[in-house]
Amino acid sequence: MPAASRTYWLTTACRIRRQDQSLVIVRESGDKVFIPVTDVRDIVALSPVDINTSVIALLNQHRINVHFLGHYGDYAGSLLTSETSTSGETVIAQARLAGDTAASLEIARSLVLATAFNVRRVVDRELLQAPFATLKESVRSAETAAQLMGAEGTFRRSAWQVLDTRLPDWLRLDGRQRRPPRNAGNAFISYVNGIVYARVLTAVRLTPLHTGIAFLHSTMERQRHSLVLDLAELFKPLFAERLLLRMAGRDQLKPHHFDSDVNHAMLSEAGRRLVVQTVRDELATTIQHRALGRRVTYDELLYLEALRLARHCLEGDEYKPFRIWW
Repeated sequence: MPAASRTYWLTTACRIRRQDQSLVIVRESGDKVFIPVTDVRDIVALSPVDINTSVIALLNQHRINVHFLGHYGDYAGSLLTSETSTSGETVIAQARLAGDTAASLEIARSLVLATAFNVRRVVDRELLQAPFATLKESVRSAETAAQLMGAEGTFRRSAWQVLDTRLPDWLRLDGRQRRPPRNAGNAFISYVNGIVYARVLTAVRLTPLHTGIAFLHSTMERQRHSLVLDLAELFKPLFAERLLLRMAGRDQLKPHHFDSDVNHAMLSEAGRRLVVQTVRDELATTIQHRALGRRVTYDELLYLEALRLARHCLEGDEYKPFRIWW
């Protein structure tokens, strides 16, 4: 994964302009930040951004993607460059595998089980032991991706109930609500999940895989990238639920970090800054990789996961989805 450049996070409304081979971030206050384009891997915009064709041309030239998150932190879309690392040979192999019902279902099963494993690891291994055992039985008997997703949804509901027992009253989810999030806990989860999706999209586009050919989610998904949805599920517990529990336990989250009204809530500006900085720090955290024998960042784990799937599609290497091992 390229290490010379980095991700830039835009947490306040701004304009992006071009000056020679640099990007100029113009804040509402009039302050300007000059960034050499060679220092940018991608951009995540968490507030409204004004951009012109001159900037788009420069971004496209340097293969820099811009990801946009909406009002509540949900993924709104991306400005993707025309050039990708996609390989025709890999895409054909990926499509062939996705079209093989038995092989595709086996990958989908492994994704569901690995995701649930990670949720259980983060939330509570003991209290989720029985729901996890039930999920494994359901996964074993499932004959379609829809049945797998239904079984995963049942497990998730159990996990959210257990999660609530470890949170203060004002941060409890009281059931998962997304569009819009109905309370502070749901607002936090949605916001971090949106960031995870954007990071996984960047990672997948650095590999030969096609983002629209999936194994668990429908390949007919039009508004989002199906394969990214598949892989993002694995990492959401590592960031969303895990950070919610940690920040709540350390009393880092306060009511003023959220703007709440009847039946909807969102992070306040102060809340967005806090959460984004926390996620950025987490992405930069390193862990000793058991197979590579070196330390890798959490951010690199996303890229390595996509590469592992690419090798499975192209070379037939066994695919074991990411499971938290530490």
